[in-house]
Amino acid sequence: MMAEPLDDYIDAVAKALALPIEEARRPAIRANLDVSLRLARLVDDFALPDETEPAPVFTA
Repeated sequence: MMAEPLDDYIDAVAKALALPIEEARRPAIRANLDVSLRLARLVDDFALPDETEPAPVFTA
């Protein structure tokens, strides 16, 4: 079976965090990471004009 592109990343992060990953959970982890990366790409690809300012912070 060919490894998915995200498997190396999942293995590296699991090792760095000393987090054991059950093989049965790997497809769900891969799917969640894939969706997160696609959403992040949408945000990253959205061009903002140079005049854009951060939103104000409101506190109660």
